[in-house]
Amino acid sequence: MIVDPVTARWAGALYGLAQRKGVLAAVVRDVERLGAEVARPQVQRVLLNPRIDLETRRGAVAPALGGAHELTRNFVALAFDRGRVEVLTGLSTAFRRRILEDAGEVEGVIETARPLPPAEIERAAAEFGRVLGKKLRLANRVDPALVGGARITAMNRMLDGSVTGRLEALKRRLLQAPLPG
Repeated sequence: MIVDPVTARWAGALYGLAQRKGVLAAVVRDVERLGAEVARPQVQRVLLNPRIDLETRRGAVAPALGGAHELTRNFVALAFDRGRVEVLTGLSTAFRRRILEDAGEVEGVIETARPLPPAEIERAAAEFGRVLGKKLRLANRVDPALVGGARITAMNRMLDGSVTGRLEALKRRLLQAPLPG
């Protein structure tokens, strides 16, 4: 999921404040619970609909805030008060990325034509992680259209070693080659 810069700033502010106050673990749990609630389609339809009154929209996320830390509740209230409700939809992803960033880690995806065994995923993560200068956590996504090979995406970078990718690169080179005259 792509996290917009505004959501990243808001998540960073909440993360920093929770860390300074020593309540990071509680806020992380709250943000995960809020993220699961906001991911539900019926909640999103209410939350992101500007035609629905503000109190009804606040009520859509209320179940996730039951028992939440005061800092989390205040953050959500501020997002509503400042007209930044959309921040809540990407908050859990931005928060998870911030936690990983502090640990010197990043998440990525390795796409392959068939499922990979964990050992191969770890080997690919170690090799591409060295290129990125971070510890890389890879999730395997199967895409039969790749035919063979693998495509790794992390930190807005892609390493395409798939058969499909190589064929596309060859096609581009051939189209750019000058014709004999």
